[in-house]
Amino acid sequence: MSADGNWKITINTPMGPQTVDASITTSGDTFTGTTKGQMGEQSVEGKVSGDTLTWSTAITSPMPMTLEFSATVAGDSMSGNVKLGAFGNASLSGVRA
Repeated sequence: MSADGNWKITINTPMGPQTVDASITTSGDTFTGTTKGQMGEQSVEGKVSGDTLTWSTAITSPMPMTLEFSATVAGDSMSGNVKLGAFGNASLSGVRA
């Protein structure tokens, strides 16, 4: 499994779908990258376990919270879940750009 590359990720939030462009570079059991979306650009880093990526990021808009991501990569697609703090979970899906 290689998650390396550029991705277009859609998160199905309670406020509607949010699309993020991500660039990912794996190195062993970790990865680094950047995300760009409506909330601006952020650096991300996380863990790689088999075909699954996990990471968290802090946001300030629409309110401060930490989002916890888990995504499974299969070829040129990914699917997973985002924990939205006290607001439950949201599904995510992505395709290699």
